[in-house]
Amino acid sequence: MTIGALSAAASGLSFQDTKVRVISNNIANMNTASFKRASAIAVDQDYQTYQGVGSPTSAEGTINPTGTQVGMGVKTAGVVRSMEQGDIEITDNPLDVMIQGEGYFNIELPTGEIGYTRDGRFQLNAERQLVTMSGYKAKPDLTLPANTTSLDINKEGQIYAQIQGSPNAVLVGQLELSVFASPGSLDPMGDNLFKENIAAGSPTTGVAGTAGFGTIVQFAVESSNVKPVVELTALIEAQRAYAMNTKTMNAVEQMDQNLQSLMR
Repeated sequence: MTIGALSAAASGLSFQDTKVRVISNNIANMNTASFKRASAIAVDQDYQTYQGVGSPTSAEGTINPTGTQVGMGVKTAGVVRSMEQGDIEITDNPLDVMIQGEGYFNIELPTGEIGYTRDGRFQLNAERQLVTMSGYKAKPDLTLPANTTSLDINKEGQIYAQIQGSPNAVLVGQLELSVFASPGSLDPMGDNLFKENIAAGSPTTGVAGTAGFGTIVQFAVESSNVKPVVELTALIEAQRAYAMNTKTMNAVEQMDQNLQSLMR
């Protein structure tokens, strides 16, 4: 009996530990551009059945209406991300862009694979190509002409460069977006990047502002969607639940000691 109770309480400690780790990561990334907060989801574990519901209780056909089933504790079903859009943070950098609505920027990884991000804090590399903060190239390849004096990126993601000595702006290229059937299932890679997988579905690539795709906002960055008050409340709840499970284990150990003393 005590082993089952200790196991259930230990599973509670394990889940609350996972929950605190997820909350801690949310809080750590509250100032990370485009970060999406996560939540640990719990489900109950299997049940030990001593007497099944509906089992006979007499030869006359009476049955047990409730049964005797004792739970074995809790387990983590998964960690899900909230895809709610973060607030708009206005900047003075013409290479800063954010997606208002659905979509991800396409990024070429060093492996040749394509990664996906909502972090639009782009930079220029030595070849004047548009790259992420980690130096990964935006797709399709976008190179700014030399002597570019100003840059205009419209809501469709078209990039126009004003070149010194030229009266008209030049269309450099266009940012493309990808959308997924289940974006919350994308694999996080770090560096604000995600990879596709079978659960997220295959990406659909298109132009900003068309059906199903968000629009581009220049001189802006999407902030994290972490809400400090929500995270602190969840942290307090997790701490209390952890303490209660610890007290349960202490109580069970004390009961076991008392039982052993009576049996001597």
